[in-house]
Amino acid sequence: MKKLFTSESVTEGHPDKICDQVSDAILDAILAQDPNAHVACECATKTGFLMIFGEASGDFDVDYEAIARETICGIGYDSDKVCFDGSTCDIIVHMEEQSADIAMGVNESYEMKEGRQKGEDAVIGAGDQGMMFGYACRETDELMPLSIQLSHRLSKRLSEVRKNGTLPYLGPDGKTQVTVEYDDGVITRIDTVVISTQHSEDVSLEQVRQDMLEHVIKPVVPEDLIDADTIYYVNPTGRFVIGGPMGDSGLTGRKIIVDTYGGHSSHGGGAFSGKDPTKVDRSAAYMARYIAKNIVAAGIAEECEVQLAYAIGVAEPVSVSVETFGTGMIDNERIAILIREHFDMRPAAIIKKLQLSKPQYRQLAAYGHMGRTDLDVKWEKTDAADELVRAVSGASSK
Repeated sequence: MKKLFTSESVTEGHPDKICDQVSDAILDAILAQDPNAHVACECATKTGFLMIFGEASGDFDVDYEAIARETICGIGYDSDKVCFDGSTCDIIVHMEEQSADIAMGVNESYEMKEGRQKGEDAVIGAGDQGMMFGYACRETDELMPLSIQLSHRLSKRLSEVRKNGTLPYLGPDGKTQVTVEYDDGVITRIDTVVISTQHSEDVSLEQVRQDMLEHVIKPVVPEDLIDADTIYYVNPTGRFVIGGPMGDSGLTGRKIIVDTYGGHSSHGGGAFSGKDPTKVDRSAAYMARYIAKNIVAAGIAEECEVQLAYAIGVAEPVSVSVETFGTGMIDNERIAILIREHFDMRPAAIIKKLQLSKPQYRQLAAYGHMGRTDLDVKWEKTDAADELVRAVSGASSK
């Protein structure tokens, strides 16, 4: 049976991604001074304007406005010609300290208060309630779905050819989309590629379309997956001169599917950017990806989705759930038990295991948080796969 599945990505100049990157640049600056700081930083932007707001507590002193201006200009919004100028735009900052009521549960977990657990890994309670999902599959070397990986590569390529001068008429704003065709679950071809890219006014649509095919699509999309019926839509509205915050408003945390698995997996609804790792929206989502990827790398399943759920102030997850979509070599219940036996999912343990207290988040705020084998992020390692193989082999031999 044939099936089509589509994922999208956006460039670093998309208005929502401007906000994600400013939020995470601020988080990085704070963590560089105080790795234990608590941060929840949001941004909103529109024409000539950016607002920074949220909560942050700890031992630090950062210049929020300077960080924002440097980030915006670094993206490429450094003149009115591209519809936004980070050096002159209005910036409003409204940051407060973290709520004392929230801090009570984060700084000392429910388990510690009740005397149920001791040690440094039991100290921190989850910074919020909610559920987080991790996913992995065998469609790509990164164990990610093909549609989202190709969409990210196309978006990243748009920024590369703009910045290296290959296509200097491009603006920072852009979106990409890839539709993959499956036949009985096997990838057969790329059905549709969509690219919308900001450009200068003096370039024709014909030139943009020709350059996108030659310099962006062909270097990224595998030739053996393209056929005569593959459809290309480049700037289908016919014009994309007005971009960035002038064309559309931006907000931190509004691209959660772009940040994760392109719609191939469930999503708990929590965003990542601007949040320190005591917020399980971020840390537990990374941990769930780490677990799912190691399960697939170990050959326990061809496709795996892991759900973790937490109660605010409580260190241990309230539930661990697994779905392998019929591809598991053992049943899902046994895999869930295996996860509890081999992975410590308390926030403090996650932070230590995945090294989440160090500044590293600005680089993740565009082109996806998962599948980033181009970056040295610990949740993309498969160093637990051998241990899982031994555990399954030992259980099977008994």
